[in-house]
Amino acid sequence: MALRRPRPLRRLPLRARVVGAFTLGALIAASMLVVITYGLSRNSMLGLRQESSEAQFFANAKQVQGSLRAESPDFAVLLESLPSLSGSRSIVRTGSDTWRSPSLVPSDLPAELVNVVEGSNRAYAMRYRLDGVPQLALGLRLRPAAVSQLSETLYFEVVPLSEIEATLGSLRLILGLGGALTVLIGVAIGAWAGGRLLRPLANVSDAANSIAHGRFDTRVERSDDPDLAVIVESFNDMADAMERRIARDARFASDVSHELRSPLQTLRSSIDYLNGHRDELSPQGSTALDLLASEIDRFEQLVQDLLEISRPDAHGSVFERGLVNVTELVQHRVGALNSNITLDVSPAAANAVVIGDKRGLAQVFDNLLRNAEKHGGGATRVEISRPDNAVRVAVEDSGPGVTPSERELVFERFTRGAAARKRGVGSGAGLGLALVYEHTRRHGGSVHVESRTDGRRGARFVVELPIAGHR
Repeated sequence: MALRRPRPLRRLPLRARVVGAFTLGALIAASMLVVITYGLSRNSMLGLRQESSEAQFFANAKQVQGSLRAESPDFAVLLESLPSLSGSRSIVRTGSDTWRSPSLVPSDLPAELVNVVEGSNRAYAMRYRLDGVPQLALGLRLRPAAVSQLSETLYFEVVPLSEIEATLGSLRLILGLGGALTVLIGVAIGAWAGGRLLRPLANVSDAANSIAHGRFDTRVERSDDPDLAVIVESFNDMADAMERRIARDARFASDVSHELRSPLQTLRSSIDYLNGHRDELSPQGSTALDLLASEIDRFEQLVQDLLEISRPDAHGSVFERGLVNVTELVQHRVGALNSNITLDVSPAAANAVVIGDKRGLAQVFDNLLRNAEKHGGGATRVEISRPDNAVRVAVEDSGPGVTPSERELVFERFTRGAAARKRGVGSGAGLGLALVYEHTRRHGGSVHVESRTDGRRGARFVVELPIAGHR
């Protein structure tokens, strides 16, 4: 059984990573601040309370110790009269099992504290919970007086810590809100920093997209940041070199096309002269003349297409701009064919107007219709719709269609589809769809080919152009 290599995880976008880094940093800083602040505050408040409670405890224990000198001390009255700190309560155990207290019972004390106090001469403190309320218990074994009949006396005080717990609860809430606010501020700073970081890259991306759409004079504004200046200068140098290369290639194609026009005119004149004396030619000569005339026509169309496809590149994509009603233009081009083409126009696209060159757009639709005639048996349906802020023109035919592997290739220059090669069609040099692509791109639109939406055999060429005012 063959093992598949694990697919690499898709990395997060740079902006998300920047925001995530700031968020993680803010979260760690806020968490440390909350934990340290809460821990120090808790220890400080509990320590201060324990110190004050111990001071009062020892003062009260001294009074209880003094009362042991009496033969029969009244612990109930004595404990009631002792000073109380924050609601503290006292209890005394005399002998092995005699407890006296105005408000406590032996079960209110933790057994661990009673055991350790009973076997030691030192004072002990323990924090515990009584009925869900935090308490501080302090205990001490008192020294018996010489005249006292009591063999052993244990003294305990229980101090409630509910006030401190409430204060700590409020502190937790405040620190939690402060931590959350800190994280949100970190997210906001991360988003701002990410935007600042990516803004120059966005400018480069916009410039590259503009160049890809034919505006070869687009450049990125120079930056004072030394780190970004290198990227900006490198991009602009690349754009300059590419513009010079494209202009040079376009001039070459234009110059070659112009140079070919003179011999073509000579050949055309010769063909016309021979056609005028066709009756003097043999049957073989007439056939050769027809073949030669057909190739001259194809050659003339090739030169014309080369001039057309190189002219905008050579002159910076300048063409006559104006308001063009695409719906009327398509209706006119379809009507000029005198064919049985179904024209479907959606109500929203009845008066779809774009800004562009009417002659160039007319050539776009003429080439699509001519392409359908050559390779698809003629266009069967033309659909005009208006999705969002664009107008869409779709030309359908019932031919063999275009395979998915060739759907981008057919728009390249001097490329002909597999169907044309199989049929041996000799007319056309593969520039018709390239002109469609170039003109559409220069108008800020797009063109692609797909299968027919109704599932029938054939191709569907779709042109989308931005509506006037929505570029």
